[in-house]
Amino acid sequence: MYGWEAIGRLDIGSKFLCTGTLIAQDLVLTAAHCVFDKKTSELYQPGELRFRAGFSDGAALAEREVVQIAAHPDYGANDPLTDASVRADVALMRLDQPIPYSIANPFALHKGRVTNNEVSIASYGRGRSEAITRERSCRILDRFQGLIIFNCDITFGSSGSAILAKNGSRWQILSVVSAVGTDHRGKIGFGMELGGIVSNLKAILRRDAPQPKAAIRRLQVGSGKSGSGAKFISSGGG
Repeated sequence: MYGWEAIGRLDIGSKFLCTGTLIAQDLVLTAAHCVFDKKTSELYQPGELRFRAGFSDGAALAEREVVQIAAHPDYGANDPLTDASVRADVALMRLDQPIPYSIANPFALHKGRVTNNEVSIASYGRGRSEAITRERSCRILDRFQGLIIFNCDITFGSSGSAILAKNGSRWQILSVVSAVGTDHRGKIGFGMELGGIVSNLKAILRRDAPQPKAAIRRLQVGSGKSGSGAKFISSGGG
């Protein structure tokens, strides 16, 4: 789907899990409950998750391994579904390699007011996991205490999808799909006000980023540009 290549399927092995959205060439936003191993209640390990940008009919425009995950500190994998757990249901993933802008243009976070409460969603879901499905127009029903309630057509697998709102001519990320439920209005979805959550998750990724391993290289006398026989240590291993 042209213009929506930054939205991708999040898989573990051959198993479809959730939907994620690029917010930078190497950063994917999703729901926290998508990145926890339910058997261990721990975050998935590096290399277990794959992000498939623009996945359609068995092929992706780009595939990357997830090498680092930051989940909201207040989210607990075994917590019951409550207002508090929805507000904290956000995670940010770092990819092993950036996805070029020529393949997918990341979405920005929304700023400003939402006109007419209109939003949109593009996601993968149970029964429609082989191609992205976009609902061009749905609506925010309510916003209170850090929650956003909307009437977009979501299902299992839509978790982690970005709720998108217009800012001028561009769609930007307003929220992340956390849960689905019903009330007198029919089926409704739940997301959170992102506020400063994403910037906090970026800070966690920077803080916990694996340090490059130093490698030692020995240059023999008369080799290369050095005749000293000195040992050189480089962070890049070169």
